[in-house]
This record gives sequence, structure tokens and C-alpha cells, in this order.
Amino acid sequence: MEPETADVVAEIERAGDTLARARAEIARRVIGQELVVDLVLTALISGGHALLVGAPGLAKTRLVETLGVVLGLDAKRVQFTPDLMPADILGAEVLEEGRDGARAFRFIQGPIFAQLLMADEINRASPRTQSALLQAMQEKNVTVAGARMDLPKPFHVLATQNPIEQEGTYPLPEAQLDRFLLQVDVDYPTFDAERRILLATTGADDHEAQPVMTSDELIALQRLVRKMPAGESVVEAILRLVRAARPGEPGAFDFVSKTVAWGPGPRAAQALMMCARAKAMMEGRFAPSVADVEALARPALKHRMALTFAAKAEGESVDHVIDAIAERTLNVSAAAA
Repeated sequence: MEPETADVVAEIERAGDTLARARAEIARRVIGQELVVDLVLTALISGGHALLVGAPGLAKTRLVETLGVVLGLDAKRVQFTPDLMPADILGAEVLEEGRDGARAFRFIQGPIFAQLLMADEINRASPRTQSALLQAMQEKNVTVAGARMDLPKPFHVLATQNPIEQEGTYPLPEAQLDRFLLQVDVDYPTFDAERRILLATTGADDHEAQPVMTSDELIALQRLVRKMPAGESVVEAILRLVRAARPGEPGAFDFVSKTVAWGPGPRAAQALMMCARAKAMMEGRFAPSVADVEALARPALKHRMALTFAAKAEGESVDHVIDAIAERTLNVSAAAA
């Protein structure tokens, strides 16, 4: 084994141990949502953002607060409402008068100047306010009064969305949805998990999260993910999966052309590659597999696709379409590997 490769292997082993401790610490406060925790951590380790979709009361806010502490990040929360303005997120310039009578503008930073921003119920804000996040999520900087201002490093957005109550909401535009690395569906806990939640949260003691790593260590993990090798079978699987989900693609499956209005772009392939590596690292493996791609197909693709009106009328779902595409494409890739 070459010295450089041996160093990467040793780093991945240490990263796996650190992430195992982080997951255990988060699990002490967020009970019964192991898959959700793993997907959100996967998005953060990959350097991206995540959209959490679930009914109220499923510990989405608690998860984000806990992540901020465990990962050593400066976290802030914004409750999105219809009257929220872009300046409420980005910040604004105010005119101040000094002791000598001179007047000058001073910029007051908004909550977006944080390492971890929780955008609570993001679809309740107007499209104008939602668009204030577009530049920040992609470029990691904002422009205020014509001046560019860099955001802290690392910078991540974890947004929540309630799928039940849709009155008074504004659907996120496709361009913004595409900037979320993963969509994480937060489901109701199992019977046993809800029992543990009931006992843990109604007693006198509520475990306080403890830091496991620092923001600099998280940045180091994000760099390490990019060093992890990915085999040709994984690259092939990602390309087959993403391209098969586009209705206009030559040789597309008939059911895709009939049910999908628009499919995922290149960002979907990038998300699958980064997240497959991060998932392998979290599990202590030194390279991603086709099984990782299959496990991440729904979270990486479902917010980057839309069904036709006819498909919706027939009761079709994006999840079912993605599963059908994955079954046909990833089996081919796995067999080729």
C-alpha cells in the first residue's frame, strides 16, 4: 500500500470512530430517527444542505439544535412566515450618526451569517424571501447593497417543511430544491421508539447534548470525503440511475416517459457521488458501493423530479417511480461490476 493511500485509510478509520460517537450522542436526544440522523449527517459531511419534510412534532427542530452542539457549529434559527423579508435573513444597512455628527452606514448581519442555519417551515415565506437563500446556498456568500460578503465556513442550511398543512404556503421553486443535496422524509416513530420518547421526554431529566467535534474537524471530514476513491461500477450506477430518470433521454424507459414531467440534472449525480462516499465513511468502509447509491436514490432524486398530471391522477408516486428506475438500472450496474 502506497504511503498516501495508507494515510487516507487511517484518516477514514479515525473519521468512522468520530462519526460513530457523534451519532451516539445525537441518538441520546433524538430517539427513533436513526435513518433521518444518518441522512442529515451524510449531507453535512458531503458539504451540502438538507430539506427535512415531516409532520409537526417529529423532532426536526430538536435534531438541528442537537447537530449544532454535537458538531461544534454556530447555529441559528429563522421561523419563516409570509411577512418575512429578505433583509430579515441577510441583514441590512442602518444609518448611524457618530459623536462628531458624521453619518455613515453600518451593516448589521442577519441570521444567515451562521455555520448552521435552520430555515423552519421554509415554504411559508414568499418566493422573494425564499430566493434570498439561493446565492447563499450555492456560492456561500451574499450580496447586500452591491457588496459581496462571505459566509462563515462551513455553511449549511437545514430547512424544514410541513407536508400536511399547505394553506398559506409557497412551493419551493425547482432551482432552490435542486440546491438541497438531499430531501429527508421524517416519518412517525415505531411503537417501541415512541415509548422510549415518551419516557425520556416527560421525566425530570433531559439529556443535554455534548460536543463531539469542532467546525474545523467537520471541514476536514468534508475534504476527506473528496479523497475517497469511487470504483467505476459506482460511477456507472450513478450515471445510469440519473439519466434513466429523465423522460427526454434517448432510450428512456416507457414508464418514465409517461409518468415523469421533468427529471434530475447533473447536480443529482454529484449529490449521489458525494453522499455515497460519505455514507461509506460513516459505516467505516473505504469506498462506496452500488448498494450505497441504491440506498440514497430516493433522498437524492425525489425533490429533483416531478410527475405528469396524468400520473398524479392515477395515484402514481415519485418514490415508486424512483424505486422502479433503481431496480432496472442498478441491477444492471451491479451485474456489470
